[in-house]
Amino acid sequence: MWGRSAAYVLVPLLLYVMGRQTEVVGGAQRLLLTTGLFNPALTPAARLVPNKQADYSLPLLTLEGKPTSLGALRGKVVFLNLWATWCPPCVAEMPGIQHLYEQLKTEPKIAFVLLSLDQNPDKARRFVARRGFTMPAYTLNGNLPAAFETGSIPTTFIISPTGEIVARHEGMADYDRPEVARLLRRLQTAAVK
Repeated sequence: MWGRSAAYVLVPLLLYVMGRQTEVVGGAQRLLLTTGLFNPALTPAARLVPNKQADYSLPLLTLEGKPTSLGALRGKVVFLNLWATWCPPCVAEMPGIQHLYEQLKTEPKIAFVLLSLDQNPDKARRFVARRGFTMPAYTLNGNLPAAFETGSIPTTFIISPTGEIVARHEGMADYDRPEVARLLRRLQTAAVK
């Protein structure tokens, strides 16, 4: 009885000391995502903010330290996800985003931008490496443009090849769903025509 009670105190304390509490909480939230209760509505942004256009001046740094911007992806469908290593819901949804990326990475007109808002880029770099994620991850290389400001993370934007923000979702969601892949492919096909 004493051992079980001590475990309830010591395990969280140990996780905190090791700096792993975010990943543990994120893992528990990932289990919640599997219930299907957190599927993004992918509400058209036009209903939220009329004529909302992406700001291609969004300054990015690759995890290798190479500067770029969202403008390098102009003309593509962009899946832009704002996240941080200290955010359990962000950690929870990343395996689903990784799986979606794996399904679509050969599509020439679909791009993924996982933008870490961590103050220290090394944290994002170590996190991505430790988790084995291969999706394109970046850090912010300046200020976040107003078009992408949000009151919470994770926040995901889907941007059409013409630069229109066609969907925006704030909060944790499971993007590893056929309808999300269909939406991205449909937007890509519309761009080719």
